[in-house]
Amino acid sequence: MKAGVSVGTGVSTAQDLFNLMYAEINARQDGVRCVEFTGREAVPAAFAATDFAAASIAVAAGTISDLLHAAGARSPDITVDRTLASAWFTSSLRPQGWKPPPAWDPIAGDYEANGGWIRLHTNAPHHRDAALRVLCCSPEREEVARAVRKRSALDVESDVVAAGGCAAVMHSVEAWRAHPQGQALATEPLTWVSHSEVASEHAWVPDSKRPLRGVRVLDLTRVLAGPVATRFLAGYGADVLRIDPPDWNEAIACEVTLGKRCARLDAKSAAGLKTLPELLSRADVLVHGYRPGSLDRLGIGEAEREAIRPGLIDVCLDAYGWTGPWKGRRGFDSLVQMSTGIADRGRACSGGDKPQPLPFQALDQATGYLMAAEVVRGLTARMTTGQGTRARCSLARTARFLIEEGGHPVGGEPADLDEAPACDEIENTSWGAAKRVAPPVAIDGAPMRWELPSTELGSNPPSW
Repeated sequence: MKAGVSVGTGVSTAQDLFNLMYAEINARQDGVRCVEFTGREAVPAAFAATDFAAASIAVAAGTISDLLHAAGARSPDITVDRTLASAWFTSSLRPQGWKPPPAWDPIAGDYEANGGWIRLHTNAPHHRDAALRVLCCSPEREEVARAVRKRSALDVESDVVAAGGCAAVMHSVEAWRAHPQGQALATEPLTWVSHSEVASEHAWVPDSKRPLRGVRVLDLTRVLAGPVATRFLAGYGADVLRIDPPDWNEAIACEVTLGKRCARLDAKSAAGLKTLPELLSRADVLVHGYRPGSLDRLGIGEAEREAIRPGLIDVCLDAYGWTGPWKGRRGFDSLVQMSTGIADRGRACSGGDKPQPLPFQALDQATGYLMAAEVVRGLTARMTTGQGTRARCSLARTARFLIEEGGHPVGGEPADLDEAPACDEIENTSWGAAKRVAPPVAIDGAPMRWELPSTELGSNPPSW
């Protein structure tokens, strides 16, 4: 990192970040007796990225410990390896003799506009088409760059978003704090949580060795935070059923479908309108990331979900927060890093003139572990009170936490994450044989492991 760049006064150790994050979600402070952080800083960045990764994983693991404590068991000790945490935030998969598909569309990325930088997110075909319509150009990177240079960054962002696409202008941290959406986020909690008013009967109790065994999780999420959350839950025994539309594909499915069964369902069809509520009626947990109002239009709004499945743990996600002018705005990790000032802070620290995001999609990943934590907290509450829980997270609010509390730049030589230790077992994925990086967290007496390999989307029927 470039010497002499001031980047804030936030704390940066994994233990400090864990303590602050754990307190912000109002988890039991006496439930976790010990969290030990091992390993070393793995990635240079404008923020304490490795410590942030380790802390967010520790928060999710801490709620597992709390769950066991609430069930009358001892609170097991937790160890998080900082290097392995960075590896899992980057890629946990080690293919044996094959290559995963490209993670990014060829025209996705950062472009210099008239008076600023903008990022286009075009991985989804309809988002790509929206950007090309606005720019009136062919799907060639050089043509896109030429079209963007002719316009102001703010105009491109506004027009692409209005057309149903995804784009984000690069702001500084200071500019984002003054932005109406940045001001709205300053008043939001790290996670929003409420409980249902009606108690219900649920006989489930955790298993000390597989704490989430017997928990059914209906996963209606896409890349990346939601799938990270449900992958964590599967690692501790949850039965995760992921549902995708017939035409949806995800380049990193091999990374995030570990431990899950994956099915396709046209939720707008007559069969889908019948099947989805049936699946929900037998679920303990719903994790979703659809835009506001989408589930209401399918006849399973918040009130309907609670009626269909009393005691449901309902956890959802959005990009830019739940209040303010950008609530419900489409977004992804790389866009939120541009909007909130993270990419600009990286540019300043590196001494360059281009956006410099974090070395991995830290907002998606960390938010995923926060979502998993809220699922486990909800299960703990239901076990003791019978009440269901509704929780909401956002990438931009997670970004605010990182900016305010993890604002120290980290230098040094980066660790070779490709050399991070992997498990000996071969995982026979739908794409070929692979190994996984060793789990980043160890809960004493309850090892993290997955009973199913990664599988292609739509490999299973939509049924429990």
